[in-house]
Amino acid sequence: MQMREGIFTDHNFNRKLITLTLPIALQSLMLASVAAADAVMLGRLDQNSMAAVSLATQVQFVMNMFLFAETGAASILGAQYWGKQDLKTLDDIFCRILRMITLIDTAFFVACVFFPEFLMLFFTNDAELARIGAGYLRIAGWSYLLTGFSECYLTMMRISEHVSRSAWISSGAVVLNVVLNAIFIYGLLGLPSMGADGAALATLISRVIQLIWCVVSSYQSGFLHPRLRGLLRRNRLLNMDFRKISFPILGASLLWGVGFTSYTAIMGHMGADAAAANSVAAVVRDLMCCLCNGISSAGAIILGNELGAGKLEKAKLYGKRLCILSFLIGFLTMGLILAATPLIAHFMILTEKARSYLVGMLVITSVYMIGRCVNTVVINGIFDGGGDTKFDVYSLAVSMWCFALPAAFAGAFVLHLPVLVVYACTCLDEVGKIPWVMLHFRKYLWVRNLTREM
Repeated sequence: MQMREGIFTDHNFNRKLITLTLPIALQSLMLASVAAADAVMLGRLDQNSMAAVSLATQVQFVMNMFLFAETGAASILGAQYWGKQDLKTLDDIFCRILRMITLIDTAFFVACVFFPEFLMLFFTNDAELARIGAGYLRIAGWSYLLTGFSECYLTMMRISEHVSRSAWISSGAVVLNVVLNAIFIYGLLGLPSMGADGAALATLISRVIQLIWCVVSSYQSGFLHPRLRGLLRRNRLLNMDFRKISFPILGASLLWGVGFTSYTAIMGHMGADAAAANSVAAVVRDLMCCLCNGISSAGAIILGNELGAGKLEKAKLYGKRLCILSFLIGFLTMGLILAATPLIAHFMILTEKARSYLVGMLVITSVYMIGRCVNTVVINGIFDGGGDTKFDVYSLAVSMWCFALPAAFAGAFVLHLPVLVVYACTCLDEVGKIPWVMLHFRKYLWVRNLTREM
């Protein structure tokens, strides 16, 4: 009887989804709030600082793509092995991602601390924006040594039924970051005003506290923590499974991450007004993505648990329900953005030209969010939950790199189209690939049990 229940009447499914979605969505919201706080506080200080920091943080955005390849694979495999209750393999998963994260964190730390001016050349040709952004990266680069390790611990908490603790840790770090932002940016409590450098220092301190909290929590009863012997142990079969899943995730992450960074760079080269408006629109977009991000991550864990336990038909049913929810969330998000547009445009301190750009960008973003919500839940939640990670690579290669990105580049530098037309080109990929995504969903290639007898 339960298998025939509707999407809103299956209390077991709803309980699992809400229990996981709310903390993950809150965590996503709080993380996005850091960027929002930077934009608002720096925007109230001066437009150049806000735009420069928005451009500089694209470096961390690219770094997160590498981190997500490892933690994403760990979440997919870990959810299935947790459903199977194979704790030894879960320890091997934990230790593997810690080893890989060490390499990623170190590489980005060196690039940001020692070569920040070179990195800023990718995002802007404005000398003042590049100078402010380079100063931000020199300080924030130290936090990049810690970011990946925290994500490892938070990932293992989410898949092992401690999602609320991961949300508390992330939220606590964000609240601390926002408070320190205000103190350092504006020079409160008798301290000198540091502007963009203050935002970077606030990020560094909050990351230190976050990692300490993660490590301490992992040694509490019922939590997973890496064992020292496991850091040196190699599991050949697990490594092979990891590569099959993580390589497509990395490919998709890089295609998506570099593509989005290229969008930001294109807008950054269209003038300070366009860059400022785009930075605010990006913050709004990221805030509005929090709910679909939460459902996506929660859906992947729920499906992974059922698939790992061998309950393939139940996983298939849950996937159909998540697909319906993705459309509902997409239209809801569109309405919220349209309703909030006048308030956002009025609140931000921008030039009149930048303000007009911002209003147009938010209207375009509202339509874009339908595709973004559907594709996030279906591709990153349903498909990834069953280890079907290759589809994302193909869809991004076609929709973003063969269509949206060339259109935006040509519009900005060849055809010299208006700013809003170029911005619309950067939003074509998500809406355009919905039919393709739905066709692939109906093939049910994602209904797979990935676990082994180790």
